[in-house]
Amino acid sequence: MTDFDTAAHPGQLRRMDSTDDSGDDSGHGPGGQIPDGEGLNAFVLRGSRPSTIPVLIAVPHAGRAYPTSLLERMRHPGFASLRLEDRYADRLAEEVAAATGAALLVAHAPRAMIDLNRAADDIDWDMFGRAPDELDSYTPGRRARSGLGLIPRRLPGLGELWKRRHDEDELAVRIAQIHKPYHDCLAGKLAELRARWGAALLLDLHSMPPLGLRGGQPAPEFVIGDRFGTTCQGKLIGSAFAYFAGMRRGAAHNRPYAGGYVLERHAAPDRGVHAFQLEIDRSSYLDARLVDLGAGFAGMVGLLAGLVRRLAAEVAEIGRLDAAGGWPEAAE
Repeated sequence: MTDFDTAAHPGQLRRMDSTDDSGDDSGHGPGGQIPDGEGLNAFVLRGSRPSTIPVLIAVPHAGRAYPTSLLERMRHPGFASLRLEDRYADRLAEEVAAATGAALLVAHAPRAMIDLNRAADDIDWDMFGRAPDELDSYTPGRRARSGLGLIPRRLPGLGELWKRRHDEDELAVRIAQIHKPYHDCLAGKLAELRARWGAALLLDLHSMPPLGLRGGQPAPEFVIGDRFGTTCQGKLIGSAFAYFAGMRRGAAHNRPYAGGYVLERHAAPDRGVHAFQLEIDRSSYLDARLVDLGAGFAGMVGLLAGLVRRLAAEVAEIGRLDAAGGWPEAAE
């Protein structure tokens, strides 16, 4: 696969070659298309067939394939791209998937182009000059109002991201070529895992800037988001917290990140599809500048691999019990 990387000098891009993303007849491999991206795919799905564990790791915000046309429109392309990215969360996910056998879905399209953790109608239409006729009286959603809707508009400390307004036709292409096929792929893989194992777990992997002290206590290194208990069986969330506690790593629940559109759309714990969002402090695996991989990268891979193995066994047990007719009742 070919993509573009901002690691060396923010704002100055270099082209690099990475692993082969050639697909197969099973639907695994590359998917979607990046507009003006010289044929680059928007995402890639990897994993063994049949699956070896009932876990899918998805990384929607680490894409680094920036077409020239996108960069030319951005006011501060280097700094804005780094702020928007979940920097190298895909590298973590690739190593963890290789170590555990988890399926892996990684977006190459950058968040600056389209945010895959937003609904397709979560749009700030002021960025386009006007709303479509049927939305003349629209009210932007909460995320769009914050500046981080389907097409990010502004960032704290940087202000407006774009030099000029966007075109409606451009938006339609991004949705059709990136957003829709990504979510179709994600739904299809979860259904496949659910059919094989009786249950499936989506781990939606993100990274966050260091949170700082909270109430005089050390900041958590991880935030587990399950939309306040609605997207994942409590047993799995409790197991994740127990794991981090046993490893002496601090974790918070739903605050400040409870999960977004990915969980809202794809989680269905009553039908055996469990999902949670995991935010990781970037300083735990990046260097002091939060730009390149740091000394903590290998340790973080090992930590996350242990979590995935633990949860995979528990999800498989949930599926087995569901297939057998549910949890055994206590004796009278």
